[in-house]
Amino acid sequence: MDWLPGGRPRRLPAPAAAVRNPSPRTDPLSLRTRHRLEIVAAAVLFSTGGAAIKATTLTSWQVASFRSGVAALTVLLLVPAARRGWTWQAIPVGIAYAATMVLFVLANKLTTSANAIFLQSTFPLYVLVLSPLLLREPFRLRDLGFMAVIGAGLACFFVDAQGPLATATDPAKGNLLALLSGVFWALTVMGLRWMGSRAGDTNTALPTVVAGNAIACLAALWFALPVIGPRPTDWLVIGYLGVFQIALAYVFVTRGIRHVPAFEASTLLLAEPALNPVWAWLVHGERPGPWAISGGLLILGATAAKTWWDSRAAGRAQPLTASPD
Repeated sequence: MDWLPGGRPRRLPAPAAAVRNPSPRTDPLSLRTRHRLEIVAAAVLFSTGGAAIKATTLTSWQVASFRSGVAALTVLLLVPAARRGWTWQAIPVGIAYAATMVLFVLANKLTTSANAIFLQSTFPLYVLVLSPLLLREPFRLRDLGFMAVIGAGLACFFVDAQGPLATATDPAKGNLLALLSGVFWALTVMGLRWMGSRAGDTNTALPTVVAGNAIACLAALWFALPVIGPRPTDWLVIGYLGVFQIALAYVFVTRGIRHVPAFEASTLLLAEPALNPVWAWLVHGERPGPWAISGGLLILGATAAKTWWDSRAAGRAQPLTASPD
């Protein structure tokens, strides 16, 4: 600071380097990187569910109930957006989401983590089949190839007659429950799309997450009680599943997905089914069969290819605009 005649201070101009180099907090590149890392963090947290569910001595109903109860309370108390935008539509869509959550836990206790997550990942097939009926969205002929590849991947799980394992005591029943989990997840996705078309810019995802987890907690509680002889580590795992694997993961994905292009976000979220079997192998030594691995690769590859193709079609139909950040 310099001084003018009469004792008045005069501010010197800021150094050129300070003007040329904006603060990292406002750097658009840093913001875009942060949002992508939020999507990746969500996918990684989601992917740990299978290994964590298998790490408890609690029953599948107990894990499903207590995990969802902790998640509902965490999101509701810590995320202000979850307390806004509630409509009656959150209840029916929340029921579909609750069924997804409970069935996924039941499946993980009975089959391998790889089978559970890959079979749930077949949900785009059911979305394509049901969308013309429920959302009045037309079916496109080019989707037939995608459906054929998903169907081939699905068949691989039922060709592979893998016997019971210590961490997968009834693979056939678990595979069926995982398949049903994918059906209800497809209904959840279509329900969120239906809610979004009616609510405009109102956030409907987080209220539905809270409603679905609360419904799952109450519905599974009937079969979860009484709780006999739990270990302290069981409650630690339940706390981790509710607070981090569900609640924090959804906070990350809802924050990041608003600033990341749809194709890129979908591709980053494919890290969840890719990593899920890895954690189960590292923690429990669980190895999926070769047919299951082949089916999973077909499902993930077809999903990635369709997402890329749809993003290109959308880009041709409507010019891309720069992200505001």
